[in-house]
Amino acid sequence: VVAALIEASHDDAGIIWPDQVAPYKVALINLKADDEACRSTCDGLYARLQDAGVDVIYDDRNERPGAKFADMDLIGIPWQLTIGPRGLKAGTVELKRRATGEKLELPLEEALAKVMA
Repeated sequence: VVAALIEASHDDAGIIWPDQVAPYKVALINLKADDEACRSTCDGLYARLQDAGVDVIYDDRNERPGAKFADMDLIGIPWQLTIGPRGLKAGTVELKRRATGEKLELPLEEALAKVMA
């Protein structure tokens, strides 16, 4: 069944998991793991998502942002929630829907409401 789902739901970048069967609902991407504000925000979000029963994978590797984005597209997690220093200063996060590629710059609470729905 998994192979059939992947065959039916993918693109050139990787898997596009349907929400109902995705191994995780949200990929939390910390763009700058050595930045204290990014780390503390991501750690708090990770705990909040887990406490709410949302399956989340947290990418806090010291890797280039492009590599992190490519890996999360390859894995195919339905939502990508990206936290970076510029966004934090502006009071926003980036939320990407893997299935459509749509990216939104939203206040954190609004992004959380979308992924928790």
